Amino acid sequence: MATFKWDRPPGLSSCYQRAPLPDQWDRPLGLSSCDQPVHFASRQARRPVPPCKGSALLTVMWLSAALAAIGFSLAGTVRGETERTSTALDGLRSYYLACGGIERASLELLWYVLSPDQPRLVPKGSTAVNYAFESGVVRVEFLPEAGKLDVNRIPVDQLNRLLVALGTDPRRAGEIAMNIAAWRQTGPGNGGLAVAIDPLASSFQTPHASFQGIEEMLAVKGVTPEIFYGTYVPAPDYAPAGAPRLMARPGLVDCLSVFGSTEAVDVNTAQPAVLAAIGLPPDAIALILERRRLQPFTLDDINNVLGAAGIPTARLRAEGNSIVTIRATARLRLPDGQLSDLKRTVAAMVKYMPPGYDSRIHILRWYDTAFAGDAFSGLAVPIAGGSIPGGSISGGGN
Repeated sequence: MATFKWDRPPGLSSCYQRAPLPDQWDRPLGLSSCDQPVHFASRQARRPVPPCKGSALLTVMWLSAALAAIGFSLAGTVRGETERTSTALDGLRSYYLACGGIERASLELLWYVLSPDQPRLVPKGSTAVNYAFESGVVRVEFLPEAGKLDVNRIPVDQLNRLLVALGTDPRRAGEIAMNIAAWRQTGPGNGGLAVAIDPLASSFQTPHASFQGIEEMLAVKGVTPEIFYGTYVPAPDYAPAGAPRLMARPGLVDCLSVFGSTEAVDVNTAQPAVLAAIGLPPDAIALILERRRLQPFTLDDINNVLGAAGIPTARLRAEGNSIVTIRATARLRLPDGQLSDLKRTVAAMVKYMPPGYDSRIHILRWYDTAFAGDAFSGLAVPIAGGSIPGGSISGGGN
Protein backbone atom coordinates (compact mmCIF):
# COMPACT_ATOMS: atom_id res chain seq x y z
CA MET A 1 0.00 0.00 0.00
CA ALA A 2 1.45 3.35 -1.01
CA THR A 3 1.98 6.09 1.55
CA PHE A 4 2.42 9.82 1.11
CA LYS A 5 5.79 11.40 1.49
CA TRP A 6 5.65 14.94 2.76
CA ASP A 7 8.33 17.50 2.10
CA ARG A 8 8.13 20.04 4.85
CA PRO A 9 10.23 23.12 5.40
CA PRO A 10 12.83 23.00 8.09
CA GLY A 11 11.62 24.02 11.53
CA LEU A 12 8.08 22.79 11.07
CA SER A 13 6.73 20.04 13.23
CA SER A 14 5.81 16.74 11.81
CA CYS A 15 2.15 17.52 12.34
CA TYR A 16 2.23 20.67 10.16
CA GLN A 17 2.13 19.36 6.68
CA ARG A 18 0.96 20.55 3.30
CA ALA A 19 -2.58 19.52 2.55
CA PRO A 20 -2.84 17.08 -0.30
CA LEU A 21 -5.22 17.55 -3.20
CA PRO A 22 -8.82 16.41 -2.70
CA ASP A 23 -8.21 13.25 -4.71
CA GLN A 24 -5.35 12.26 -2.38
CA TRP A 25 -7.38 11.86 0.83
CA ASP A 26 -7.32 8.11 0.80
CA ARG A 27 -4.93 7.06 3.57
CA PRO A 28 -4.16 3.71 5.11
CA LEU A 29 -6.11 2.85 8.16
CA GLY A 30 -4.18 3.07 11.41
CA LEU A 31 -2.39 6.30 10.68
CA SER A 32 -2.17 8.68 13.60
CA SER A 33 -3.62 12.09 13.55
CA CYS A 34 -0.17 13.53 12.98
CA ASP A 35 0.47 11.24 10.07
CA GLN A 36 -2.71 12.04 8.24
CA PRO A 37 -2.80 15.00 5.87
CA VAL A 38 -4.06 18.28 7.27
CA HIS A 39 -7.12 19.48 5.29
CA PHE A 40 -7.48 23.16 4.66
CA ALA A 41 -10.45 24.77 2.86
CA SER A 42 -9.99 24.27 -0.84
CA ARG A 43 -9.46 27.16 -3.16
CA GLN A 44 -12.80 26.43 -4.83
CA ALA A 45 -14.68 26.65 -1.51
CA ARG A 46 -13.13 30.01 -0.74
CA ARG A 47 -14.48 31.64 -3.96
CA PRO A 48 -17.38 34.14 -3.45
CA VAL A 49 -20.78 33.01 -4.79
CA PRO A 50 -21.85 35.22 -7.76
CA PRO A 51 -25.16 37.13 -7.31
CA CYS A 52 -27.08 35.16 -10.02
CA LYS A 53 -29.80 33.69 -7.88
CA GLY A 54 -33.28 34.05 -9.70
CA SER A 55 -31.85 35.19 -13.07
CA ALA A 56 -33.23 32.12 -14.83
CA LEU A 57 -36.73 32.85 -13.56
CA LEU A 58 -36.44 36.48 -14.69
CA THR A 59 -35.31 35.37 -18.15
CA VAL A 60 -38.24 33.02 -18.44
CA MET A 61 -40.64 35.79 -17.43
CA TRP A 62 -39.24 38.17 -20.08
CA LEU A 63 -39.46 35.50 -22.75
CA SER A 64 -43.05 34.76 -21.75
CA ALA A 65 -43.96 38.46 -21.98
CA ALA A 66 -42.33 38.73 -25.41
CA LEU A 67 -44.14 35.65 -26.68
CA ALA A 68 -47.43 36.97 -25.29
CA ALA A 69 -46.93 40.30 -27.10
CA ILE A 70 -46.17 38.48 -30.34
CA GLY A 71 -49.24 36.32 -29.86
CA PHE A 72 -51.52 39.31 -29.27
CA SER A 73 -50.09 41.08 -32.32
CA LEU A 74 -50.59 38.01 -34.49
CA ALA A 75 -54.14 37.56 -33.19
CA GLY A 76 -54.96 41.20 -34.00
CA THR A 77 -53.50 40.85 -37.49
CA VAL A 78 -55.46 37.66 -38.16
CA ARG A 79 -58.66 39.24 -36.89
CA GLY A 80 -58.14 42.34 -39.03
CA GLU A 81 -57.45 40.29 -42.15
CA THR A 82 -60.51 38.14 -41.45
CA GLU A 83 -62.75 41.19 -41.13
CA ARG A 84 -61.21 42.75 -44.24
CA THR A 85 -61.84 39.57 -46.22
CA SER A 86 -65.41 39.40 -44.94
CA THR A 87 -66.00 43.02 -45.96
CA ALA A 88 -64.57 42.41 -49.42
CA LEU A 89 -66.81 39.36 -49.82
CA ASP A 90 -69.89 41.32 -48.72
CA GLY A 91 -68.95 44.10 -51.14
CA LEU A 92 -68.72 41.62 -54.01
CA ARG A 93 -72.07 40.08 -53.11
CA SER A 94 -73.62 43.55 -52.88
CA TYR A 95 -72.20 44.42 -56.29
CA TYR A 96 -73.89 41.48 -58.00
CA LEU A 97 -77.08 42.15 -56.06
CA ALA A 98 -77.11 45.72 -57.39
CA CYS A 99 -76.40 44.47 -60.91
CA GLY A 100 -79.39 42.19 -60.60
CA GLY A 101 -81.52 45.15 -59.56
CA ILE A 102 -80.49 47.11 -62.68
CA GLU A 103 -81.29 44.18 -64.96
CA ARG A 104 -84.68 43.64 -63.36
CA ALA A 105 -85.60 47.33 -63.46
CA SER A 106 -84.56 47.72 -67.10
CA LEU A 107 -86.68 44.71 -68.10
CA GLU A 108 -89.67 45.87 -66.09
CA LEU A 109 -89.53 49.26 -67.79
CA LEU A 110 -89.53 47.53 -71.15
CA TRP A 111 -92.31 45.15 -70.12
CA TYR A 112 -94.95 47.86 -70.26
CA VAL A 113 -93.80 48.90 -73.75
CA LEU A 114 -94.03 45.35 -75.07
CA SER A 115 -97.25 44.50 -73.21
CA PRO A 116 -99.22 47.71 -72.67
CA ASP A 117 -102.36 45.76 -71.81
CA GLN A 118 -100.64 44.07 -68.86
CA PRO A 119 -100.33 45.62 -65.38
CA ARG A 120 -97.33 47.90 -64.96
CA LEU A 121 -94.54 46.35 -62.93
CA VAL A 122 -93.05 49.78 -62.26
CA PRO A 123 -95.74 52.24 -61.16
CA LYS A 124 -96.27 55.18 -63.45
CA GLY A 125 -94.41 58.28 -62.36
CA SER A 126 -91.96 56.37 -60.14
CA THR A 127 -88.48 57.66 -59.67
CA ALA A 128 -87.36 54.73 -57.55
CA VAL A 129 -88.46 51.23 -56.66
CA ASN A 130 -87.40 48.87 -53.90
CA TYR A 131 -86.72 45.22 -54.62
CA ALA A 132 -86.66 42.76 -51.72
CA PHE A 133 -84.57 39.66 -52.36
CA GLU A 134 -83.78 36.81 -50.04
CA SER A 135 -80.17 37.95 -49.76
CA GLY A 136 -80.89 41.68 -49.37
CA VAL A 137 -82.69 44.73 -50.71
CA VAL A 138 -81.98 46.93 -53.70
CA ARG A 139 -83.17 50.48 -54.28
CA VAL A 140 -83.25 51.41 -57.95
CA GLU A 141 -83.46 55.04 -59.09
CA PHE A 142 -84.43 56.26 -62.56
CA LEU A 143 -82.54 59.37 -63.71
CA PRO A 144 -83.51 60.50 -67.22
CA GLU A 145 -81.03 62.51 -69.24
CA ALA A 146 -83.87 64.93 -69.97
CA GLY A 147 -83.32 66.36 -66.50
CA LYS A 148 -79.89 67.66 -67.54
CA LEU A 149 -78.67 70.27 -70.00
CA ASP A 150 -76.69 69.54 -73.15
CA VAL A 151 -73.06 70.37 -72.39
CA ASN A 152 -72.29 71.01 -76.06
CA ARG A 153 -75.12 73.51 -76.62
CA ILE A 154 -75.75 75.29 -73.35
CA PRO A 155 -75.07 79.05 -73.73
CA VAL A 156 -72.29 80.72 -71.79
CA ASP A 157 -74.68 82.79 -69.68
CA GLN A 158 -76.52 79.65 -68.57
CA LEU A 159 -73.21 77.97 -67.81
CA ASN A 160 -72.29 80.92 -65.64
CA ARG A 161 -75.60 80.79 -63.74
CA LEU A 162 -75.23 77.04 -63.32
CA LEU A 163 -71.76 77.32 -61.82
CA VAL A 164 -72.81 80.10 -59.47
CA ALA A 165 -75.80 78.02 -58.35
CA LEU A 166 -73.38 75.17 -57.61
CA GLY A 167 -71.49 77.41 -55.19
CA THR A 168 -68.64 78.58 -57.42
CA ASP A 169 -67.28 82.08 -56.97
CA PRO A 170 -68.90 84.35 -59.61
CA ARG A 171 -65.57 85.52 -61.05
CA ARG A 172 -64.23 82.01 -61.23
CA ALA A 173 -67.54 80.78 -62.65
CA GLY A 174 -67.23 83.23 -65.53
CA GLU A 175 -63.71 82.02 -66.32
CA ILE A 176 -64.75 78.37 -66.28
CA ALA A 177 -67.74 79.08 -68.49
CA MET A 178 -65.50 80.77 -71.05
CA ASN A 179 -63.04 77.87 -70.92
CA ILE A 180 -65.85 75.38 -71.56
CA ALA A 181 -67.06 77.47 -74.49
CA ALA A 182 -63.51 77.66 -75.89
CA TRP A 183 -63.14 73.88 -75.58
CA ARG A 184 -66.11 73.18 -77.86
CA GLN A 185 -65.70 76.18 -80.19
CA THR A 186 -64.40 75.62 -83.71
CA GLY A 187 -62.88 78.20 -86.00
CA PRO A 188 -62.22 78.65 -89.69
CA GLY A 189 -59.10 77.14 -91.21
CA ASN A 190 -56.29 75.37 -89.43
CA GLY A 191 -58.13 72.06 -89.34
CA GLY A 192 -61.18 73.57 -87.68
CA LEU A 193 -59.21 74.95 -84.73
CA ALA A 194 -59.97 78.39 -83.37
CA VAL A 195 -56.29 79.28 -82.80
CA ALA A 196 -53.00 78.38 -84.43
CA ILE A 197 -50.91 75.55 -83.02
CA ASP A 198 -47.71 76.55 -81.27
CA PRO A 199 -45.08 73.82 -81.86
CA LEU A 200 -43.36 74.73 -78.58
CA ALA A 201 -46.53 74.58 -76.51
CA SER A 202 -47.77 71.58 -74.55
CA SER A 203 -49.28 68.74 -76.56
CA PHE A 204 -52.33 68.78 -74.28
CA GLN A 205 -54.19 71.51 -76.11
CA THR A 206 -57.85 72.41 -76.18
CA PRO A 207 -59.35 70.17 -78.89
CA HIS A 208 -61.95 72.77 -79.99
CA ALA A 209 -64.51 70.05 -80.55
CA SER A 210 -67.68 68.79 -78.95
CA PHE A 211 -67.49 66.86 -75.72
CA GLN A 212 -67.75 63.15 -76.45
CA GLY A 213 -68.02 62.21 -72.79
CA ILE A 214 -68.98 64.27 -69.78
CA GLU A 215 -65.76 63.22 -68.00
CA GLU A 216 -63.79 65.29 -70.52
CA MET A 217 -64.80 68.35 -68.53
CA LEU A 218 -62.20 67.42 -65.93
CA ALA A 219 -59.55 68.48 -68.48
CA VAL A 220 -61.05 71.98 -68.81
CA LYS A 221 -59.00 74.61 -67.05
CA GLY A 222 -60.58 75.58 -63.74
CA VAL A 223 -62.84 72.51 -63.39
CA THR A 224 -61.78 70.72 -60.22
CA PRO A 225 -63.07 67.34 -58.98
CA GLU A 226 -65.15 69.21 -56.37
CA ILE A 227 -66.85 71.27 -59.06
CA PHE A 228 -67.33 68.29 -61.37
CA TYR A 229 -68.39 65.57 -58.91
CA GLY A 230 -69.79 67.76 -56.16
CA THR A 231 -68.88 67.90 -52.50
CA TYR A 232 -70.32 68.25 -49.00
CA VAL A 233 -71.01 71.60 -47.39
CA PRO A 234 -72.17 72.54 -43.87
CA ALA A 235 -75.90 72.57 -43.38
CA PRO A 236 -77.48 76.04 -43.20
CA ASP A 237 -78.68 77.49 -39.92
CA TYR A 238 -82.33 77.08 -40.90
CA ALA A 239 -81.96 73.31 -41.37
CA PRO A 240 -84.47 71.32 -39.29
CA ALA A 241 -83.42 69.82 -35.99
CA GLY A 242 -81.79 66.43 -36.32
CA ALA A 243 -80.70 67.04 -39.90
CA PRO A 244 -77.14 66.03 -40.88
CA ARG A 245 -74.52 68.67 -40.32
CA LEU A 246 -73.20 68.15 -43.85
CA MET A 247 -75.27 68.34 -47.00
CA ALA A 248 -74.39 66.97 -50.42
CA ARG A 249 -73.91 69.60 -53.09
CA PRO A 250 -74.22 68.31 -56.68
CA GLY A 251 -71.62 68.90 -59.35
CA LEU A 252 -71.52 69.46 -63.07
CA VAL A 253 -71.87 65.72 -63.70
CA ASP A 254 -75.36 65.89 -62.16
CA CYS A 255 -76.43 68.86 -64.28
CA LEU A 256 -74.82 68.41 -67.71
CA SER A 257 -74.71 65.54 -70.17
CA VAL A 258 -73.77 64.89 -73.77
CA PHE A 259 -77.31 63.51 -74.12
CA GLY A 260 -78.93 66.36 -72.19
CA SER A 261 -81.86 68.51 -73.20
CA THR A 262 -81.43 71.53 -75.42
CA GLU A 263 -84.80 73.08 -74.62
CA ALA A 264 -87.11 72.04 -71.79
CA VAL A 265 -85.88 70.00 -68.84
CA ASP A 266 -87.74 67.42 -66.80
CA VAL A 267 -89.30 69.28 -63.91
CA ASN A 268 -89.38 66.17 -61.72
CA THR A 269 -85.67 65.28 -61.84
CA ALA A 270 -83.76 68.46 -62.71
CA GLN A 271 -81.33 69.65 -60.06
CA PRO A 272 -82.09 73.03 -58.44
CA ALA A 273 -78.97 74.42 -60.13
CA VAL A 274 -80.38 73.38 -63.51
CA LEU A 275 -83.65 75.13 -62.75
CA ALA A 276 -81.67 78.23 -61.79
CA ALA A 277 -79.63 78.02 -64.99
CA ILE A 278 -82.74 78.14 -67.18
CA GLY A 279 -83.86 81.31 -65.41
CA LEU A 280 -86.31 80.25 -62.69
CA PRO A 281 -86.31 82.47 -59.57
CA PRO A 282 -85.46 80.99 -56.14
CA ASP A 283 -89.11 81.09 -54.96
CA ALA A 284 -90.23 79.08 -57.98
CA ILE A 285 -87.46 76.54 -57.43
CA ALA A 286 -88.45 76.12 -53.79
CA LEU A 287 -92.10 75.59 -54.82
CA ILE A 288 -91.12 72.94 -57.39
CA LEU A 289 -88.92 71.06 -54.93
CA GLU A 290 -91.61 71.03 -52.26
CA ARG A 291 -94.31 69.93 -54.69
CA ARG A 292 -92.40 67.08 -56.30
CA ARG A 293 -91.47 65.61 -52.91
CA LEU A 294 -95.16 64.84 -52.48
CA GLN A 295 -96.04 63.61 -55.95
CA PRO A 296 -94.74 63.93 -59.49
CA PHE A 297 -95.71 66.70 -61.83
CA THR A 298 -97.85 65.93 -64.83
CA LEU A 299 -98.26 68.02 -67.95
CA ASP A 300 -101.50 69.42 -66.55
CA ASP A 301 -99.79 70.26 -63.25
CA ILE A 302 -97.16 72.31 -65.04
CA ASN A 303 -99.82 74.53 -66.53
CA ASN A 304 -102.32 74.52 -63.68
CA VAL A 305 -100.01 74.65 -60.68
CA LEU A 306 -96.85 76.34 -61.87
CA GLY A 307 -98.49 78.49 -64.53
CA ALA A 308 -101.13 79.68 -62.11
CA ALA A 309 -98.39 80.69 -59.66
CA GLY A 310 -96.77 82.90 -62.31
CA ILE A 311 -93.79 80.58 -62.85
CA PRO A 312 -92.43 80.48 -66.43
CA THR A 313 -93.16 77.04 -67.86
CA ALA A 314 -91.74 77.34 -71.37
CA ARG A 315 -88.63 75.33 -70.48
CA LEU A 316 -90.31 72.75 -68.25
CA ARG A 317 -91.54 69.33 -69.26
CA ALA A 318 -92.81 66.25 -67.47
CA GLU A 319 -91.55 63.42 -69.62
CA GLY A 320 -88.42 62.02 -71.18
CA ASN A 321 -87.48 60.09 -74.27
CA SER A 322 -85.39 56.95 -74.59
CA ILE A 323 -82.22 57.37 -72.50
CA VAL A 324 -82.29 56.87 -68.74
CA THR A 325 -79.63 56.22 -66.15
CA ILE A 326 -80.61 53.38 -63.83
CA ARG A 327 -78.76 53.52 -60.53
CA ALA A 328 -79.02 50.69 -58.00
CA THR A 329 -77.87 50.61 -54.38
CA ALA A 330 -77.77 47.21 -52.65
CA ARG A 331 -77.59 46.21 -48.99
CA LEU A 332 -77.17 42.62 -47.83
CA ARG A 333 -79.42 40.98 -45.28
CA LEU A 334 -77.63 39.75 -42.16
CA PRO A 335 -78.39 36.40 -40.48
CA ASP A 336 -80.45 38.21 -37.83
CA GLY A 337 -82.66 39.77 -40.50
CA GLN A 338 -81.19 43.28 -40.22
CA LEU A 339 -79.66 45.10 -43.17
CA SER A 340 -75.93 45.50 -43.41
CA ASP A 341 -74.37 48.94 -43.13
CA LEU A 342 -72.30 48.17 -46.23
CA LYS A 343 -73.75 49.59 -49.44
CA ARG A 344 -72.68 49.13 -53.04
CA THR A 345 -73.96 51.33 -55.86
CA VAL A 346 -73.66 50.69 -59.58
CA ALA A 347 -75.28 52.51 -62.48
CA ALA A 348 -75.97 52.02 -66.16
CA MET A 349 -76.98 54.49 -68.85
CA VAL A 350 -79.58 52.61 -70.86
CA LYS A 351 -81.04 53.45 -74.25
CA TYR A 352 -84.27 51.77 -75.28
CA MET A 353 -84.16 50.99 -78.98
CA PRO A 354 -87.15 51.03 -81.36
CA PRO A 355 -88.58 47.83 -82.85
CA GLY A 356 -86.39 46.08 -85.39
CA TYR A 357 -83.22 45.88 -83.33
CA ASP A 358 -81.88 42.60 -82.02
CA SER A 359 -81.96 43.98 -78.49
CA ARG A 360 -84.36 46.65 -77.32
CA ILE A 361 -82.04 47.51 -74.42
CA HIS A 362 -78.66 49.03 -75.24
CA ILE A 363 -76.27 49.98 -72.43
CA LEU A 364 -74.34 53.11 -73.37
CA ARG A 365 -72.28 53.42 -70.19
CA TRP A 366 -71.69 51.20 -67.19
CA TYR A 367 -70.45 52.50 -63.83
CA ASP A 368 -69.04 49.88 -61.47
CA THR A 369 -68.82 52.49 -58.74
CA ALA A 370 -71.44 55.21 -58.52
CA PHE A 371 -72.36 57.73 -55.85
CA ALA A 372 -75.92 57.66 -54.57
CA GLY A 373 -75.64 59.42 -51.21
CA ASP A 374 -78.04 58.00 -48.64
CA ALA A 375 -80.22 56.13 -51.11
CA PHE A 376 -82.27 54.44 -48.39
CA SER A 377 -83.36 57.52 -46.48
CA GLY A 378 -86.64 59.26 -47.12
CA LEU A 379 -88.95 58.93 -50.06
CA ALA A 380 -87.85 58.72 -53.64
CA VAL A 381 -87.99 61.87 -55.73
CA PRO A 382 -90.94 61.48 -58.12
CA ILE A 383 -90.25 61.28 -61.82
CA ALA A 384 -92.70 61.40 -64.70
CA GLY A 385 -92.94 58.73 -67.36
CA GLY A 386 -91.14 59.07 -70.65
CA SER A 387 -91.68 57.74 -74.12
CA ILE A 388 -89.68 55.65 -76.53
CA PRO A 389 -90.46 54.66 -80.09
CA GLY A 390 -93.11 52.00 -79.90
CA GLY A 391 -94.42 52.89 -76.45
CA SER A 392 -93.82 54.90 -73.30
CA ILE A 393 -91.85 53.93 -70.23
CA SER A 394 -91.76 55.34 -66.75
CA GLY A 395 -88.54 57.14 -66.03
CA GLY A 396 -87.66 57.74 -69.66
CA GLY A 397 -84.48 59.62 -70.37
CA ASN A 398 -83.28 62.00 -73.01
